[in-house]
Amino acid sequence: MTGGGHAAQEGPTSRLSTPSIAGPAGALESLLQERAHGAPAFAAVVCHPHPLYGGTLHNKVVHRVAGSLHGLGAAVLRFNFRGVGKSEGAHDRGSGEVEDARAAIDWMRARHPDLGLWLAGFSFGSWIAARLAAQAPQVERLILIAPPIRTSSFTALHECATPKLVVQGTADEICPPELLHEEFPRWAEPKRLELVEGASHFFDRKLAELGETVERAVRELGWV
Repeated sequence: MTGGGHAAQEGPTSRLSTPSIAGPAGALESLLQERAHGAPAFAAVVCHPHPLYGGTLHNKVVHRVAGSLHGLGAAVLRFNFRGVGKSEGAHDRGSGEVEDARAAIDWMRARHPDLGLWLAGFSFGSWIAARLAAQAPQVERLILIAPPIRTSSFTALHECATPKLVVQGTADEICPPELLHEEFPRWAEPKRLELVEGASHFFDRKLAELGETVERAVRELGWV
């Protein structure tokens, strides 16, 4: 389940490494951000946006969400879905990608077996994360950024009792907020919806507000 990887220092309080995760279609490229000293408060995995439209673990929204979670005390794993970057395999229209994410959370759970496990995703990644969280009771918290309601089904959340935080830009041209407002009431409690005023789908010029919203909501919810 584990693999080797190059380690690099990011700063006095953070350590980056690049473990290779054994996925169902081959090795998955990843980036792990942990504290340089002391134990993390929880573990988190963040899923990137659509592979066919340039989505990778280095996406700026994914990077910002991962940074916010790390700032809240988490050990954070980002990974590339099959066929992206150095990850082996080929795009599987969302089915195989759920299994990639499952391999990632299993790897993180094995590394930090005593920590609570959170799962987050942006756009396509939020669709993957939502479906996996509905199947995986080990996921204790779910964070969805700009879920693609127009193109993907989120019925898996209708009966998913995992606590959910959803963050949506009010000017999202790809995942219109009005569609989310129609679907969100159908999702099982507990849940919370946060809006970032004026933010587009990729939170252009609004990344700071995105990070601040995630951190504030997590604290107000009492998750940390």
